[in-house]
Amino acid sequence: MDGAGKPTVAVVFGGRSSEHGVSCATAGGVLGAIDRTRWNVVAVGITDQGRWVPVSAAAEQWLLRDGALPHVAHDERTVLPPRDAAERTWRVLGADGSVEPLADVDVVFPLLHGPFGEDGTIQGALELVDVRYVGAGVLASAIGMDKQYMKTALRGAGLPVTPDVVLQPGESADARRAELEGLGLPVFVKPARAGSSMGITKVTDWSALDTALAAAVKHDPKVLIERAVVGREIETAVLSTPDGIVASPAGEIVTRGDHDFYDFDAKYFDEAAVDLRCPTELPDDVATVVSDIAVRAFRAVGAESLARVDVFVGEDGTVTVNEINTMPGFTSTSMYPRMWAAAGLAYPALVEALLQGALARSTGLR
Repeated sequence: MDGAGKPTVAVVFGGRSSEHGVSCATAGGVLGAIDRTRWNVVAVGITDQGRWVPVSAAAEQWLLRDGALPHVAHDERTVLPPRDAAERTWRVLGADGSVEPLADVDVVFPLLHGPFGEDGTIQGALELVDVRYVGAGVLASAIGMDKQYMKTALRGAGLPVTPDVVLQPGESADARRAELEGLGLPVFVKPARAGSSMGITKVTDWSALDTALAAAVKHDPKVLIERAVVGREIETAVLSTPDGIVASPAGEIVTRGDHDFYDFDAKYFDEAAVDLRCPTELPDDVATVVSDIAVRAFRAVGAESLARVDVFVGEDGTVTVNEINTMPGFTSTSMYPRMWAAAGLAYPALVEALLQGALARSTGLR
């Protein structure tokens, strides 16, 4: 706390993954929603080379403009987190070797997407020095990031997931051809450890498989190929509260035009091609199943704070889990905050609830 009794939050974003710009845009939304009368705010950007640097905490600095995603620029200065669990002061190492305090940080809001952030790595770094933070812990973050092990955890909890084949780094698709063709067509080819729909291709003819695999391995050498599910794409926001784990009304994504599915361009650059419906219309019994599955998926991976659970709903009402996202997109127009807004929890209040929840978390093993 500062002299006025306000806690300090460090918003950390950027990072080395291909979702660097998406992370920065998410940070712009959150920085604009934090109540500055209740919180001191410092911003720490991580460059695409992995350097932690002090950056502006002004929200407008990090908004998506003219179809371009923001990014963290290189800086000769380096932010130094605490060196041990008894310390709270974050410092800045200057290019000349000088060291100055940045802030005494009470809680971190890590808004990193993808590998080197959302996958348990930054969570582990914060755990080492007992820093409280928003979001899932090390194990849940790692499971949620890796689609192979995410599906393993969901299957283990008795949740329905799509059939798939995983190609390990360097493994040839030819050696698994019978298994792959057993999935039937169409299939989706995905990087196993990436997000924001990057590197995903819908394959409707096996002759296109090699091209799809090449697109996926640009983001991750491990690739997941899964059977496509015919159905509505439904999302649910899950939030951990003092009274338990709760699920939002369901939202739905409907794409139009040239987008065969909710791909990267549709998410961030072609707003006219996407209809985000929240809340969406579902039969009451199906809506109950969707909500129940979202909470069960949250528990299955051991998530904390927040997650978005995506499912498919078939014409017969069958619900199949697509994935769980432990740090979903968090701009004011992203589905996660929009679904909570539909339930009456406005974006700034949602951010405040997450920060207060993180501030109240115990550190160490829990």
